Amino acid sequence: MASHFVTSADIPADGERLQNATASKIKTVSGGLCALLSLVSAVLLFFAPESVKAPFAYSWLFAFFFFFTLAIGGIFWTLLHNVSNSGWGTAVRRVMENLGSVFPWICLFAIPLLCPAVQKYLYEWMNTHREAAAIDGISTFEANPKSLFGFYGSEAMKAWFYENHHALLKYKAWYMNLFAWYTRMIFYFVSMTLVIRGLRKLSVAQDTDPNPGTKRLFQARFHSTYTFILFAITITFAAFDLLMGLDFKWFSTMWGVYLFAGSALNSMAVIIITVALLHQAGYMKRVVSPEHFHIKGKLLLAFTIFWAYIAFSQFFLIWYANITEETSYFLIRNTGGWNTANIFLVFGHFVVPFVILLQAWLKRNPKMLSLMAVYMLVMHVVDLYIIVIPERSVSLMNMLPETFGHVTTAIPGAFWGDLLAFVTIGSGFVFFFLRALGSNNLYPNRDPRILESANVSN
Repeated sequence: MASHFVTSADIPADGERLQNATASKIKTVSGGLCALLSLVSAVLLFFAPESVKAPFAYSWLFAFFFFFTLAIGGIFWTLLHNVSNSGWGTAVRRVMENLGSVFPWICLFAIPLLCPAVQKYLYEWMNTHREAAAIDGISTFEANPKSLFGFYGSEAMKAWFYENHHALLKYKAWYMNLFAWYTRMIFYFVSMTLVIRGLRKLSVAQDTDPNPGTKRLFQARFHSTYTFILFAITITFAAFDLLMGLDFKWFSTMWGVYLFAGSALNSMAVIIITVALLHQAGYMKRVVSPEHFHIKGKLLLAFTIFWAYIAFSQFFLIWYANITEETSYFLIRNTGGWNTANIFLVFGHFVVPFVILLQAWLKRNPKMLSLMAVYMLVMHVVDLYIIVIPERSVSLMNMLPETFGHVTTAIPGAFWGDLLAFVTIGSGFVFFFLRALGSNNLYPNRDPRILESANVSN
């Protein structure tokens, strides 16, 4: 429970805004660092020698998708809060919304992934489609859907795909074609941007409403219902298009749920850390109590278990079926040091946090729970690193044998590119998140349920 019963007199009439010198300095430094490193990264992606820019393309994809999951996870928690009509979460809802509002800005870092100069190292199927299109005189078929679909039904296309041993890719062409891929990318970014901007606008409007009521709450709840479907489509198919597409032959029926579990889990970790730091800095003292951390800790534990369940289910189904197109994923990641990394992930991502998060006292302690949240983010880095990076050496060895023919499980020196990409996009994430936190009140002080949330007991 809160240290005392909170009344309306305890809630500041104008709310609380983030006015902290340290936060301001961090925002300035992270923004400047992001701008500088983005220029360096652009040079490495487009102008560096092939031995540098090819591995760095994978570095960029890994870093982008990590922060993509955190931002879209903020949208998920906002939607869930609204749909469930949550009372306890009102005090921390604005943090969820601010995390989700980073999504449109993070998507700016996806621009290199839309460029053929970067795609050619990541997605073999795109190279095959462009090569196949050239024989039928369709040089820009990704921008011409009528020609595109006519081409896929032509005898020339069928013959070319079979002659070059791409029959499997031919039968996936209804989904894996450039026009459809670009269309889906636009859909993901635009739909989720409109969703979070609309919901955040409704929420922020409460702060200055002289007669706040439940009208906006009902509107937010209504609009969160059908847009939850858009969220599910986005997190699932973005995982297919950006990560599973690295090897067009591989597929998993659990893939979308697996990436969703990691996204929900680790965005909650960011929310926990953010609220704990704000609490420590003297903010949100009236509305956030150990009870809120206890609930968030239980959600962290729940999604730790859910992630483990989905991860095991994916592995078990692939192991039991023993289909070549499915087992290739684990064969690559059981080679060399990647096998050790996978074993570490099993214990580090599930066993350790499961045992620790069972402790009720820890979940009520902001500092201890924040340390666990940081730990979970590190495990999420490892998880996505294992998803993206092992594919790099295999693909580049086959694609550019004259440059990477000696590579087996890792490319020497490529780790520094991974680190650079992570810091570049990470600094941008911090800048835009702090910018969002400082733009409005830290919690919806005029929400009719704020007192219910401040006095929550569980």
